[in-house]
Amino acid sequence: MIELRDIHRTFVVGGQEVRAIDGVSLAVASGEYLSIMGPSGSGKSTLLHILGLLDTASSGTYLLDGEDVTGLDEKRLAATRSRRIGFVFQFFHLVPRLTAEENIELPLLLSGVALDERRRRSGELLRRFGLAGRSGHRPDELSGGQRQRVAIARAVVNSPTLLLADEPTGNLDRSAGGEIIALLEELNGDGQTLVVVTHDPEIGGRARRRLRVVDGRIAADSGG
Repeated sequence: MIELRDIHRTFVVGGQEVRAIDGVSLAVASGEYLSIMGPSGSGKSTLLHILGLLDTASSGTYLLDGEDVTGLDEKRLAATRSRRIGFVFQFFHLVPRLTAEENIELPLLLSGVALDERRRRSGELLRRFGLAGRSGHRPDELSGGQRQRVAIARAVVNSPTLLLADEPTGNLDRSAGGEIIALLEELNGDGQTLVVVTHDPEIGGRARRRLRVVDGRIAADSGG
């Protein structure tokens, strides 16, 4: 599903070149469950952003479902993200003025999906994720765990083939974090490819395949 070939990502900071990603090659099969770990500044989030087409490589090739997405323009990148990739972030990134239901429906609205279909899909996810009684609540009326459940529902409402989670439990207590990881693993069990970036070795160790990134390179690749 994912194939990275000699990916580099460099930045210039204060006149100095910084190699955030330094020659990464990686293959991820459809349906895999992969964690990416490493110290702060190791490049793990940059790698996730490249996988999610939120950032572009300075050089190298990225194939997604067999398509070379390396040189796509911004319009085609946005369309590919919308169709194929779901994102879950540490700080939820919900729209404060929208209800839980409306936040989940937002990707469908932006894709031009009719209201009845938006309500059907969001309703199914609200029930599945234990949020049926919170559909009309805004983010500030929800707990952290509930907000992350809404964020996950929004991420998967378009049925993406790839789900990327960047520190998804980092803003939650241990109990709520465990529930969120279990929910992500349930989605992986349904066939979605799951990539989780985490600094928590307990969370990262749950993945069937585990990468350790150091200085922009893959220092270890275990499991799988």
